[in-house]
Amino acid sequence: MSRITTPFSHDSTAAEVIAGVGLTGRRAVVTGGASGIGVETARALASAGAEVTLAVRNTAAGERTAAGIIESTGNNHVFVAPIELADRASVRAFAASWTGPLHILVNNAGVMAEPLNRTPEGWEHQFATNHLGHFGLALGLYDALAAAGDARIVSVSSSAHLRSDIHFDDIHFEHRPYEAWAAYGQSKTANVLFAVEAAKRWASDGIIANALMPGGIRTALQRHVPDDVQKAWDRFLWKTVEQGASTSVLLAASPLVHGVTGRYFEDNNEALAATEADPMHGVAPYALDPESATQLWDLSEKLLAG
Repeated sequence: MSRITTPFSHDSTAAEVIAGVGLTGRRAVVTGGASGIGVETARALASAGAEVTLAVRNTAAGERTAAGIIESTGNNHVFVAPIELADRASVRAFAASWTGPLHILVNNAGVMAEPLNRTPEGWEHQFATNHLGHFGLALGLYDALAAAGDARIVSVSSSAHLRSDIHFDDIHFEHRPYEAWAAYGQSKTANVLFAVEAAKRWASDGIIANALMPGGIRTALQRHVPDDVQKAWDRFLWKTVEQGASTSVLLAASPLVHGVTGRYFEDNNEALAATEADPMHGVAPYALDPESATQLWDLSEKLLAG
């Protein structure tokens, strides 16, 4: 397969990527749409005419965000619905409440490098939120996605996936020492593998799925990162939230990637393979491994059904 490239780059904004794209009549869900790049992703989709639902934990914040998007875009079809991704019942309730087709699902919400926290099931919280919650949401919305005929799933990963493959023998750190970044990296690898497997399983339904690294953006996502670490990051080239949302918007809506599926993007282009010379960019081979993708999907189904 040839590498997919576009005219857009590291510095491109969501508004630039969505310019000229028409989404009237299409419906989108953006998880974590009340903060960070989720806001700008939702704003860009709404600006192109899409009906957008912000799936959020804090509905009050979601309502404020929705009002701002309506004001800035003139699109009144921006809605808010509650979801707690680490709570299976909440994810099921969101999916059960959805009616009609769904054309765009942006799995954007996440937690980063938090202290050890477990769900009532005993699952490590970053894996439960970043992967299992979004996996369950996609499964719950499968009929709506299939009904669209040409749906797109966007799985927001991170270059942190380079920190860890999936440890199938101890995903939830029950036997190995907990390390926040390893846990985050594992969950981000899972985001890529989900897209790989969804692309294979759901292609006949017209559903495509891709993963992406949005870039380094200063948002509330870093709230668990110690100050000294964040200070050391000052040397990096940070993106604005408008730039950080651009690759999500590209995969969600741009005709430039029509029919492209099962791939990993960064800076609005398909990523190259990661190398030791540049550990901050590229995609790890294990994150695209089809056998691991199938194994993770099967395991995730069992966990959610257990």
